[in-house]
Amino acid sequence: MAQKTGKALAVKAPNATKRLRLGLSIMLALLLVVGGKLFLVQGLDVGGIAEAALDKRMTQTTLPAERGSILDSNGTVLANSVIRYDIVVDQVLNTATENFRRLDTVDGEPKLVTVSRDQGINELATALGMEPAAVREALTGDKKYYVVAKEVKPEDEDRISQLQIPGLVSQGVSKRVYPNGSVAGGIVGFLQDGTTGQAGIEQTQDGLLKGTDGKRLYEEGADGLRIPVGFDELTPPEDGKDVKLTLNSDLQYFAQQAIQSQSDKLGAEWGVIIVMDAKTGNLVAMADTNAPDPNNPGLVAAKDRGVRSVTAAYEPGSVQKMITAAALIDEGKANPLSEYTLPPSYTVDGQTFTDSFSHGTEERTLAGILGYSMNTGTVMAGQQLSKDQRYDWLKKFGIGEAPDIGLPATASGILTPADQWDGRQEYTVLFGQGVSQSTLQTVRAFQTIANNGVMLQPRLIDSYVSPDGTEEKVPAEPSRQVVSNNTAQQVQDILESAVTEGQIKDAGIDGYRVGAKTGTSESPCDDGKSGYCGYTASMVGMAPMDDPRFIVEVVLQRPKGSIYGITNGPVFRSVMSQALRTYNVQPSTGEPARLPQFAK
Repeated sequence: MAQKTGKALAVKAPNATKRLRLGLSIMLALLLVVGGKLFLVQGLDVGGIAEAALDKRMTQTTLPAERGSILDSNGTVLANSVIRYDIVVDQVLNTATENFRRLDTVDGEPKLVTVSRDQGINELATALGMEPAAVREALTGDKKYYVVAKEVKPEDEDRISQLQIPGLVSQGVSKRVYPNGSVAGGIVGFLQDGTTGQAGIEQTQDGLLKGTDGKRLYEEGADGLRIPVGFDELTPPEDGKDVKLTLNSDLQYFAQQAIQSQSDKLGAEWGVIIVMDAKTGNLVAMADTNAPDPNNPGLVAAKDRGVRSVTAAYEPGSVQKMITAAALIDEGKANPLSEYTLPPSYTVDGQTFTDSFSHGTEERTLAGILGYSMNTGTVMAGQQLSKDQRYDWLKKFGIGEAPDIGLPATASGILTPADQWDGRQEYTVLFGQGVSQSTLQTVRAFQTIANNGVMLQPRLIDSYVSPDGTEEKVPAEPSRQVVSNNTAQQVQDILESAVTEGQIKDAGIDGYRVGAKTGTSESPCDDGKSGYCGYTASMVGMAPMDDPRFIVEVVLQRPKGSIYGITNGPVFRSVMSQALRTYNVQPSTGEPARLPQFAK
């Protein structure tokens, strides 16, 4: 038996060896498969598994760009933004973390250190200027979102971010402030939800002002903690550009006070004043009544939040007679001393015209017709121009053409083509009725005469200033010669004589030669019905007439009382005087024009 058993074992030994080798081969094959798989996953990352895992761990924080400021011509801030951060925490995550790791600089070298929750709380309290007990209370609880501190300054936020406290994040917010309140409030505009321009320059220049936000991208582990040695990338924000205006905020304030006082005194619905530099087209003041404070624009009615100098179109009235006179002179059909026999009323083509005052038959000069603002004489003289000429001259002076100064809702007014005029309108356009325009369009027309017949487009935006201080001037629009220099000089003499010899003596300023023209027109009712509801009263002029520097126009909409007892002369005189003082314009030295108002 023993021998048989030995033989059997001897025979079975080779089979056991084979089985052992087979097992080893299978194990090696499995190891190769697993190793190959690991190589594919970890080495080659077929399918982007590692990249996908990294993406899952990435957290992004927006770093808001600082919105650019809006400045006046002297650099006075009319609007600016301050970047602040709200510090918020996930209380659940923070409460559950007793210790955390972060990368610190130790002896000048980066080192991974372990920080206790208590240490983190104390460090955060120091950075925020709070008591540690208050910080601990804020970080402890069961809320996933809790505000620890609001409006933290950027330099403090940077220190807090470096603490890498679990569950603590910062959220950037921008706070817009308007230090001068309602001064130029409608022009500056305001923001919607504190981020997007809603009105004025804030709206039209929104893209340049707001800049481009930056971001901070970093890795977080599955526990919500920032991985100390993980990916961390910072893309700084690109701050917006400053917008520098042509306005003088001091003069703007003065003009706003002046028109508000005049409007309140006469019970007008609204009023505006424009001050323009005749040599550059720069708008140095555009004042509105009831101007909004952009810090709280809702305190005034929606209709008062814009800039009526450019949005409100109305019949200009007799200020338009200046254009008629300029056209007659430039066409060679008249001169300031051309004589006209004016009856008490004048009828042409079945249309009868009268003046604002009663008179018999008078012998008047063209200068006297404007000096006393006579409709009869304007129609008699103006009918020397064909209908097409009347239309063309209004177009040449910019009527029907909206000035682009960078404000929204700019009105172009209404100038109906000459072939659509009715029998009366073809004459009323000569004295500013049957046509509508904004105050700025009227000022632009008078600037043309003040600037020796050369029209400059009005300018409100002077330049853009980059965050590094580089200033980019906004180029002026091309100028155009509307009338000859000789014509402009003759019209200037007519306007000055209206002050020295005509009916506008209250526009005079001691020490300065002044030229001006008044305007009165009926105001159409706002309810959409036909008819008129009150009047629009205006005065526009220039000074000093030696070499006109400024144009000022004052407009009141529907003042109370008799229109014949209303004058804007004192307000015009006050604002023009202030402009001359502000810019140190020297007093006049030459003798003023005194053209005769009556024919000899």
